[in-house]
Amino acid sequence: MDASTQRMVEDIYHEAADEAVGRGGNLLTAHKEGVVAAAMMLAALLGVEDEVARSSVVGLNLRPSRD
Repeated sequence: MDASTQRMVEDIYHEAADEAVGRGGNLLTAHKEGVVAAAMMLAALLGVEDEVARSSVVGLNLRPSRD
């Protein structure tokens, strides 16, 4: 994954995670929603299988903000 794609994945992850926290979700729920959102985008963008995209996102070791 190139740097611009990684930044896009990170942005989508954090946007989805922040929305989940804003709705009152806990950090685990926020993380799961962020992974799903970012993986869906990555799968569509790169044309890879869902599980490959999910593994790529998880491999970035992203975490929701605690703000």
